[in-house]
Amino acid sequence: MSFDPRAHRLVPEQRWFGDFVLGERFPLPSRTMTSGLFAAFQAASGDNHPIHYDAEYCSAHGLSGMLAHGYQVAIQTCAGAGLFPHMVEDSLKGFLEQSSRFLHPVVLGDTLYPLLEVDELTPQRTTGILGLRATVHNQHAVQVLEGRHRYLLRMLPV
Repeated sequence: MSFDPRAHRLVPEQRWFGDFVLGERFPLPSRTMTSGLFAAFQAASGDNHPIHYDAEYCSAHGLSGMLAHGYQVAIQTCAGAGLFPHMVEDSLKGFLEQSSRFLHPVVLGDTLYPLLEVDELTPQRTTGILGLRATVHNQHAVQVLEGRHRYLLRMLPV
């Protein structure tokens, strides 16, 4: 039996623009916001405001804990954490845009539950725009983020 690296895929059947339906959901793995994740985000972003990294500062300002940076919460909706990008390896032309609104604070120790849901299907001639509503809830079922992603996908080749 020979090995073909092109057949080595997490999701063997590829999907094209026309294969998606409104309301289709893509849950992403939950993640607890640990001190290690806070430190990794600080190192990657360069953000050094004490509201994100100094427990005593937060306590002195009446906060229940260190606050996660908004972008640290937004990256929890990264489609690459789930199956969606593996489904569109052959049809994906580009990631067009992302937006986020931060609805409630996220503190050290919160567990986040991200979800992507198809909310737009705009066909074009040879491609289509697929929109994904992004939400993040915490362990108390409080929605902490809402946003959107938009992707350009190819139509199924004829």
